[in-house]
Amino acid sequence: MTFSAVVLAGGVAARLDGADKASVELQGRTLLTWALDAVLDAAEVVVVGDPVPTHRPVSFVREDPRHGGPVAALLTGRDALLDARGTVAVLACDMPFLTPHTFQRLRAAAEGHDGAALTGPDGRRQLAMVLDVARLDAVRPGLEEQHNLALHRLLAPLDLAAVPAKGREHRDVDTWADLRDLTT
Repeated sequence: MTFSAVVLAGGVAARLDGADKASVELQGRTLLTWALDAVLDAAEVVVVGDPVPTHRPVSFVREDPRHGGPVAALLTGRDALLDARGTVAVLACDMPFLTPHTFQRLRAAAEGHDGAALTGPDGRRQLAMVLDVARLDAVRPGLEEQHNLALHRLLAPLDLAAVPAKGREHRDVDTWADLRDLTT
C-alpha cells in the first residue's frame, strides 16, 4: 500500500538558538537526511521548511503563516501533496531514530482506525504518525484557526492507535544537550 509523507522541518528551534534543525548533523548526517530515510518507502515526500539540498527528490513548501506551528505546517504539507489519497506519514525532522520499520508498524496499527501515533515510554504521542487523509480533511480547521493550534487539539476527534516506541525511536533533538546525549 502506497503512502505519502510530510516532514515538518520549519520550526523556529528556539532551544537550539534558532539553528536550522534540518541541517543539524548527527553522526555525519543531517537530521533531514535521517527523516527522509525513515520514509524511504513513501511514494511522495513534502518537506515543510526552507529548501536545502537532499539526497532524494522531495518538494519543499513553507507554511502560511510562517512559523505557524505544527498544525499549519502539517496542513500546508498535506495541501502540497500531488496525490493526497490514502495515508500520509507525518514526522518531525528532529527524530533521527525513526526508520522505515517504524512507519510500517504505524501503518499496520492504523488499519481500522483514523491513523496511528508513536508513543514514548511515558505514553505521550510523538510527532511521528500516519493519518488517513480523508479523516484529517474532515477535522481540518479554517485557515485562521490553524495558526499556533495545538496538534493534540487537531487530532482529538480522530481515533488514533497508539504504537509504543522501540528503543530510541521516540528521541528528538530540541536542545544542544539532546544532540550531545544522542551521540553518547
